[in-house]
Order: sequence, then C-alpha cells, then structure tokens
Amino acid sequence: VQLQAFGGGLVQAGGSLRLSCTGSGSGRPFGDYTVGWFRQAPGKGREFVAADSRGGRYRYLADDVNGRFIISGDVAKNTVYLQMNSLKPDDTAVYYCAATTGTWYDSTRYYGAATYDYWGKGTQVTVSS
Repeated sequence: VQLQAFGGGLVQAGGSLRLSCTGSGSGRPFGDYTVGWFRQAPGKGREFVAADSRGGRYRYLADDVNGRFIISGDVAKNTVYLQMNSLKPDDTAVYYCAATTGTWYDSTRYYGAATYDYWGKGTQVTVSS
C-alpha cells in the first residue's frame, strides 16, 4: 500500500490542524490495516502519536496528546485522520503515517515504529508560540 499524508502547515499555539493519510494501490481493504501516526522533531527520534486499528475497532493515543488529538478513519475513503487541537510548540515536527497488516494481542506493539511495514512521506507541522 502507498500512503500519502496531507494537511501540515504553520499554526499558532492553541490552534488546530487536521492531517489526512490516504492509502492506495493495495489489494486489501484499507480496514485490514492498522494505520499509525508518528512524528519526528529536529534532533529527536521518531515517536508514536496515535494509531487506528481495524477500521477504528481499536484506537491508541500517546499520553502527551491524549485529550488534544483525535484519530479517526473513513474506510470508504481509505483515509485516516489526525485532528490536532490545542497545539503546542512542542508538537512541531514532521508527521508521518504508517501502516501494518500485523495483529498483536500486545497493543504496545503498535507504539513502535518497527512494527509498521509501509510509510508515507512526512508532512511538516510547525506551531509558533
């Protein structure tokens, strides 16, 4: 599956952005995938943000975005969204979406970048103070 992320930009602190991740080119229904969002700030490693598994049956959020970010999906549009509210300068990073067809009982596996087989190009999010 090929993934494309959209929706990054420049926003003031306290503002909102919605990122979209659209999949194409797969013979499998998009709902078969777990789609994750990761971000990477300059000089830092790639960190987990959120994941939507099995068409929204399971959703996961990192602690520092829980209550501010919402992940959702539209299987018919092969798209997963990341609604980012109350943005902070610390949210500034390149945001990537990724996908895997793997299934694990241990949900913490979805928090690791190595779990994901397919990656899209990132989209820059910059939050000014």
